[in-house]
Amino acid sequence: MKSLGDANASINATNKKGFWKKLFAFMGPAYLVSVGYMDPGNWATDIAGGSEFGYTLIWVLLMSNLMAVLLQSLSARLGLVRKMDLAQASRATYPKFVNFCLYILAEIAIAATDLAEVLGMAIGLQLLFDLPLLWGVGLTVGDTLLFLILQNYGMRKMEAFIVSLVAIIGGAFFIEMLFAKPDMGELAQGFIPTIPNHSALYIAIGIIGATVMPHNLYLHSSLVQTRKISPTSKGMWAAIKFNVIDSAVALNMAFFVNAAILVLAAATFYRNGMYDIAEIQDAHKLLAPMLGSKWASILFAVALIAAGQSSTITGTLAGQIVMEGYLHLRIQPWLRRLLTRLIAIIPALLVISIYGEKETGKMLIFSQVVLSLQLGFAVIPLIHFVSDKKKMGQFAIKLWMQVAAWIIAAIVVVLNGKLVIDEIQGWMAEAGSNSYLIWITIVPLAIAVLLLLLYITFKPILKEHPIHITKTPHGTYTPLDFHEEKEYKRIAIAVDFSKIDNKTINSALAQGGTNAEYSLIHIVESAGAIVMGSDIDDLESTEDALYLHKYRDQLTAAGYKVSEYLGYGNPKRTIPKLVKEFDADLLVMGSHGHGWLKDIIFGTTVSGVRHRLNIPLFIVRGEE
Repeated sequence: MKSLGDANASINATNKKGFWKKLFAFMGPAYLVSVGYMDPGNWATDIAGGSEFGYTLIWVLLMSNLMAVLLQSLSARLGLVRKMDLAQASRATYPKFVNFCLYILAEIAIAATDLAEVLGMAIGLQLLFDLPLLWGVGLTVGDTLLFLILQNYGMRKMEAFIVSLVAIIGGAFFIEMLFAKPDMGELAQGFIPTIPNHSALYIAIGIIGATVMPHNLYLHSSLVQTRKISPTSKGMWAAIKFNVIDSAVALNMAFFVNAAILVLAAATFYRNGMYDIAEIQDAHKLLAPMLGSKWASILFAVALIAAGQSSTITGTLAGQIVMEGYLHLRIQPWLRRLLTRLIAIIPALLVISIYGEKETGKMLIFSQVVLSLQLGFAVIPLIHFVSDKKKMGQFAIKLWMQVAAWIIAAIVVVLNGKLVIDEIQGWMAEAGSNSYLIWITIVPLAIAVLLLLLYITFKPILKEHPIHITKTPHGTYTPLDFHEEKEYKRIAIAVDFSKIDNKTINSALAQGGTNAEYSLIHIVESAGAIVMGSDIDDLESTEDALYLHKYRDQLTAAGYKVSEYLGYGNPKRTIPKLVKEFDADLLVMGSHGHGWLKDIIFGTTVSGVRHRLNIPLFIVRGEE
C-alpha cells in the first residue's frame, strides 16, 4: 500500500528545468508540516513562557527550530529514498506488539494535537464573535467538511490554502511586533541558554513538544512522496536538496511566528509585571489597551483561527498515514477526521463543563507536554532508519548528522525523563498514605514505557540470531501410486496489483496453458467497500476495476480465455466465494514471501482463504 495512495506521485517534478522551477515543484510539504509548529498549542506555551520569564526561554525556541529542521529533513529523506513513511518503515522493522504500542502512542500524540486545535479554534471564535466556548468546541466538528472540500481539489490546491493561512498568521504577527516594540538588547540576551526553575523546565519541555511534533515526522515522510521524482541517483540527491531548502524556509517562518508570540508576551505582559498571563483570552483582552490599538486584539484572534484551521487539515492527514502505516487499515478520511475530532472534543467539553473556561490554558500546555513525551518514540526509529546503509544505500546520513540527531534524541529523552520523575514524585507526595496506588499503577506503566524506549533504541544494534527449528517426523514412508492427474481447466487467479502479480499470473498460465479458462479476482478492501459493498464508488474501487480490465485485455490479446471478478469486503471470505461461483478447479494466489514474523502480520489472507477451499491452492512466493 502506497503512502497517501490517492496523492502518491501525483505532482510531476521530473519535467522542470532550472533551479527556481524545480524548487517550486518541490515546495509545499514542509509548509503543511510547518503549520503544526505554529498551532494553538504553541501559542499557550509561548505566551506562558514570555509572560512569566520574559525573553529568557527564546533560546529554547531557537534550539527547537534547529532540531526541527534536522529531524524533518531526515523524515523527508526517509520518504524519498525508501518510498515508505515512518509508520510503514516501523511496521516493516519491529514486531507486531511493538508496532501496536507505537501506533497507540502516535494516536495519543495526534489526539493531543487535535485537542490544542479544538481549543484554539473555539477560543478564536469566542474572541472574535463572543461565542461561548462550549459552542465553539461543538462547532469544530464541522471543519471535517472543509477537509472534504479541499481533498476534492487535489494536493496542490490544499498546499496553496495552507500557505495562505500561514501568510495570514505571519502577517498578523509582523504587525503585532510593530505595535509591541520589543527591547532588542534584552531580546538578544534571551538566546543565552538558561533554565531559571522547575516551572521554566515544564514550559521549556512544552515548547519543545509544541515545536518538534511527533505526528509531523510521520506526515513529512509521506507528503514528500506526492512528488514524482527521477529514480536516478542524481534525481534523488536533487529531491533531497530541494526538500531541505523547503524545510529550512518553512520552519524558519514557523520560528518567526513562535518567537513573535513569545516576544509579544514578554514585551507586553512581563515588562509590565503581569507574570501570570497564561490564558490566550487574557492576552487577547490586554493587547488592545496595552498596545494602544484595537487591531492588536483583532489580528491576534484572526491569526489564532487561521492557526487552528490549518493544523486541523494536517492533523487529519497524519492520522490517516499512521493508521494505514501501522495497521494497514484504511478508512474514509472524513470518518478518520470525525473520530479524531471526537476524541479531542470529549475531554475538552468535560473539562470546560466541570472546571470552567479558565482551565483551557492549562489544557493547551498539558497537550504540548504530552506531545513532547511521545517524541522519542518517533525520533529514535527515524534516526535508525535513515542511518541504515543496507536500506538507504548511498543516501544514508553521514556520521556527523547521526551524532547531531542522537544528541537531539538524548536531549528530548533526558528532559522528558526528568519531567516524568518529578511529576511522579509530586503525585506521591500529594497522595501521602495512598501513594501505594501510584506504585501499582503509574510506576509500572512508566517502567513499561521505558522498556519500550530501550527496545526501539537498541533493537537495530543487536544481532539477530537465526532461529533453529527442530524438525519432527510426520508419518512414514508410503510407496508412490502413479496415476494420470487431471488437467486444470478452470483456474482462478487472485491479484492485488503488487509486484507479485506478474509471477502469480505466469505461474497460473503454466498450469493451464491456452486450453484452460481463467478468472482474474481482485477484492476492494477499503473501509467503504466493507460497508457499502458494490455500491462503493470511490477512487480506489474505480482504479482497481481499471487495472483488472488492463490485465484481462493483455491476456486476451495473448490468446487466453479470461474473465474478471471484482469483489468487495474481506478477501478471506470473498475470494473463496468468487472461486466457487467460477467453479474453479485451481486457485493461484501470491504470498509476499515474508519470514514467519511478517507472515503473522501480512500473510493472513492466504491462510484464511485456504481453510475455505476444497480445491488445490497454488501459492506463489514473492521476494522479500
